[in-house]
Amino acid sequence: MAQPVWYPNEEYTRGSHLEALMHKLGLGSYEELYRYSIEQPEAFFEATFEQMGLEWFRPYTRVLDSTQGPQWPQWFVGGQLNLAYNAVGRHAKKQPDALALIWEGEDSEVIRLSYGELEAMVAKAANALKSLGVGKGERVGIFLPMIPETAIAALAIARIGAIFIPIFSGYAAEAAATRLNDAEARLIVTADGFWRRGSKVRLLETAREAAALSPSVERLLVVRRFGDVPLKEGEVAWEQVVDTQPKEAPYEPMDSMDPFMLIYTSGTTGKPKGTVHYHAGFPLKAAQDMAHCFDLRQGEILFWFTDMGWMMGPWAILGALTLGNTVFLYEGAPDFPDHGRLWSMVERHRITHLGISPTLVRALVPFGEEAIRRHDLSSVRMLGSTGEPWNLEPYLWFFHAVGRGRVPIINYSGGTEVGGGILGCVPFKPIKPMGFNTAVPGIHAAVLNAEGKPVVGEVGELAVLAPWPGQTKGFWRAPERYLDTYWSRFEGVWVHGDWAVVDEEGHWSIQGRSDDTLKVAGKRVGPAEYESAAVEHPAVKEAAAIGVPHEVKGEGVVVFVVLKPGHTPSQELAKAITEQIVLRLGKALKPEKLLFVDDLPKTRNAKVMRRVIRAAFLGQNPGDLSALENPQAVEAIRALA
Repeated sequence: MAQPVWYPNEEYTRGSHLEALMHKLGLGSYEELYRYSIEQPEAFFEATFEQMGLEWFRPYTRVLDSTQGPQWPQWFVGGQLNLAYNAVGRHAKKQPDALALIWEGEDSEVIRLSYGELEAMVAKAANALKSLGVGKGERVGIFLPMIPETAIAALAIARIGAIFIPIFSGYAAEAAATRLNDAEARLIVTADGFWRRGSKVRLLETAREAAALSPSVERLLVVRRFGDVPLKEGEVAWEQVVDTQPKEAPYEPMDSMDPFMLIYTSGTTGKPKGTVHYHAGFPLKAAQDMAHCFDLRQGEILFWFTDMGWMMGPWAILGALTLGNTVFLYEGAPDFPDHGRLWSMVERHRITHLGISPTLVRALVPFGEEAIRRHDLSSVRMLGSTGEPWNLEPYLWFFHAVGRGRVPIINYSGGTEVGGGILGCVPFKPIKPMGFNTAVPGIHAAVLNAEGKPVVGEVGELAVLAPWPGQTKGFWRAPERYLDTYWSRFEGVWVHGDWAVVDEEGHWSIQGRSDDTLKVAGKRVGPAEYESAAVEHPAVKEAAAIGVPHEVKGEGVVVFVVLKPGHTPSQELAKAITEQIVLRLGKALKPEKLLFVDDLPKTRNAKVMRRVIRAAFLGQNPGDLSALENPQAVEAIRALA
């Protein structure tokens, strides 16, 4: 059994959010607090959000209504609020000069915004959106890198009661259009480009292609990062339509369960799922987890290296601002112009909370500690990580080289549909390498065996046994798909799709996905997206995508392709099909390998068995093959390995 590498001390427990909450509730230990949070969740969440100073335009009459079942909880019934007011407006009144946002471009340009300045900019953007015809409940795509306007646009959209769709800035046009079409977005907020490894990425070209594929899109609102691209009909410049607006704008009162964001996530089959999040959900969960797990305190600065298109982008912005702290955004590559870029930004901006993925840590390990030691990282009080399982060597490198053995690594795991974490770490308990020392307060988590019974010391399905604020309000216009994805395994139980184990001391670890969903460098992608892109090539009959271990990305993708009659495997054809996939998904999601096979292992009802493909390719026991129609296909894949 692994031993802890970090132990609690007064520097972390005294003055913490958790200590204040325990005092408020009259509880003497973290264990008592966690037990209280799952035994009396309504009282727990009410106390938590009161402590944050959350403000309501109309008070709620009831914390939780679960009469429709745990699948469809109604939180803070009857209450009205607006997430943008709680993230910016209320702080601008009380602390207008406090630092809200810091941005650094890859070219070293820096912008700092106080809460007063951010409030004025969000108001201007809100007025601009209304002038462009965007109304309450309408959808707006945010196809931007991490620049100040990304946060401003998201907050402005929420302020007027509209709904934003964050889209990964590395997506190709078709991947972006899939999400815009499903949401029926009217407007895309984009940029003419951004810096990446010293080169200009022409984002506007991709946005234009995506808009052409999206009939509902009427206009593009373009941030001119470079200003060297002429705009076309149907495109308006941010500075022309936003900067000319008044500095005041009303906040639209929103019912607690009114949606503000559709963020798309991929499963194992079908098109991406539009996860619906509401004003009294995701932002509150983000702020709660930031307070209880990461203990982000007044005056501290959070930097999570991510993109707006992944959950941690909105999480970082909304969580840090709702707590009244500072969020740091960075536009470019983490190792440009050299491998000390991250550490130089930490030193320059005195960042206190630094979150990076295991993939990025693994990529930095080979370059050693010299770049780290050139910089003063004494401001760092918390390290964070999420997105995928760790390996021991890079975890310990992160802990010792970056954290100097004094800073805890707050490992954090949940998902887009969760609105934050299921499992995490708190500084009130010892932390073992690579794992989690608790389920997040308020999350009634368990590991279930095949019969749905909680188990300790055994690998099983990670599950949540009761609803929580932040839980998705289903999938956009696909309620049955939502129920099938999370609620079809055990009655009234959220089954998350991860293999997990919890030990007798309450330390958790995640063993990987229990479904076929891929995690490429922490980005969750469905195999169906790879397969759909591959079969668009005229030579491809069918395809199957699997994840395989990758020493840097954590998981790489291998695509197996069956060709149509009349086509012969070749390196040129493999390259062409790979390029087709990159065209649809983007360079960041390029498969590691593309291999030709005569057939794919299938069940008698024609379901492709990705589990069997992966096991055969990795030389593992593929398990029971009795359901296969064509077991010979397994041997062919094994031979390829």
